[in-house]
Amino acid sequence: MIIGVPKEIKEQEQRVALLPSLTNQLTRHGHSVLVERNAGLGSGYPDQDYVKAGAEIVEQAKEVFARADMIVKVKEPLKAEFPLLRKGQILFTYLHLAASKSLTEALLKSGVTGVAYETTVAAGFCWAAFREFCPDAWSSSAAEPRA
Repeated sequence: MIIGVPKEIKEQEQRVALLPSLTNQLTRHGHSVLVERNAGLGSGYPDQDYVKAGAEIVEQAKEVFARADMIVKVKEPLKAEFPLLRKGQILFTYLHLAASKSLTEALLKSGVTGVAYETTVAAGFCWAAFREFCPDAWSSSAAEPRA
């Protein structure tokens, strides 16, 4: 699978959805990881850390979205990203669909498969690779500890 990490474009959002340590694990297991140039800088991870972990650095978000089977983001896609989403692609991020009719409609129109962090946690599941996005307050509602 090709996993894409675009740079977050939401105002004041400096986090990156995939750390170099997880990038290394994914590439060691045969996945490819595409990281938009400087996507990790705001979180303290320069491009070179991703390259050392096995990722390919690409210049523009457009290329990340075009090539990746799965897009991993911190925040919901913004209007500038809507046209980049496509059928058959997986989007793994916070979505907050109840708060945005335009986002909901754009996701439906694109045909992307959206997996929202907030709904996977609420269902008692939190993918270990993305534990940093699983609020501790929600983990107590799960019948079993987060894996």
